[in-house]
Amino acid sequence: MTSITQQVAQFLTWSPTKINQFRQTLLAWYDQEGRQLPWRVDQEPYHIMISELMLQQTQVQTVIPYYQNFLAKFPTVDDLAAATETDLLNAWSGLGYYSRARNLQKAAQQIVNDYQGQWPQTAVELQNLAGIGPYTASAIASIAFNEPVAAIDGNAFRVFARLLEIDLDITKPKSRLVFQEIGNRLIDPKRSGEFNQAIMDLGSSYMTAKNPDSAHSPVREFNQSWQDGTELNYPVRTKKAKPVPIDYYGLAIHSPAGWLFEKRPEKGMLAHLWMFPLIKAEALDDVSGDSALEKLAVVFAERSGLELSFQPTELKTVTHTFTHQKWQITIVTAELKTAENLEFFPGQWVPQDKIAELPMPTVQAKLNQRLFK
Repeated sequence: MTSITQQVAQFLTWSPTKINQFRQTLLAWYDQEGRQLPWRVDQEPYHIMISELMLQQTQVQTVIPYYQNFLAKFPTVDDLAAATETDLLNAWSGLGYYSRARNLQKAAQQIVNDYQGQWPQTAVELQNLAGIGPYTASAIASIAFNEPVAAIDGNAFRVFARLLEIDLDITKPKSRLVFQEIGNRLIDPKRSGEFNQAIMDLGSSYMTAKNPDSAHSPVREFNQSWQDGTELNYPVRTKKAKPVPIDYYGLAIHSPAGWLFEKRPEKGMLAHLWMFPLIKAEALDDVSGDSALEKLAVVFAERSGLELSFQPTELKTVTHTFTHQKWQITIVTAELKTAENLEFFPGQWVPQDKIAELPMPTVQAKLNQRLFK
């Protein structure tokens, strides 16, 4: 069995002189062309942590206004640690993957309570914080504290794989260890944070996943896969499984007190967020038409104690794709003459002009837009 050291030696054949030339070339380009981003104006670890968690699963241009708004609401780690859940989720609303927000607050609470406000300064120590994995820890440690540790994310996988023609499957944990060691050997120990950010920028510009422009890349002379005409073969990865489709009915229930919103459970997808009540179509035993609506009323009555009569809408099905699931939600409506007691249901009646104040996921925003437009 080939060891990590042997695999590193197999792919990283550059001499110390060439490694130094690569560092100088990359950083000279970054100094001139690096992206001007709000979290790059300083080396404050709190700012870096927020930006890195927001950037997981979310594009840079989308993150910028969220980042600025989040810092305006929670300017210090102490402010975030003390925030209410409602304020936290409202500040995050629309970014999705809400476990990131909760982990961000847990990490802030750890820093305030367990570390007395003193940040851990190494990638190894930073991984003791909630939601901080190897990549995020390395990004914070290198940018805030100049630890010479490579931050291996999707951009880094792609850049290093193409530069050195690394044909390891990046979806396998053992491959990450090889990329990590290669990155650690390439990183500039004097400018670790800038090196990692330069790799990020390179991967999002000249060395994108599709339609790269390696012919004009500042590091083209180091790019072996481009020289060989094989760069689109890298990185190597097994294909992800397609998201599983799940059909739901979205219950738009109105009364004189407003619309009925249900708080999602403490665990699972979209935990603690507010949505219209959802019922899986499979719970209706494959009935359709009026029979489906009648069965829907029975199922919801058992769950809520509310006896309703649902009507179909002319609205199209709302579709929302998560990493592993694809929700298809058919909206049905019900009108109540009085606001029923919700003693046995985890929800509340919300006037339409107050709906925007609820912490809610993107999929609910889609339902609102479709229903209230």
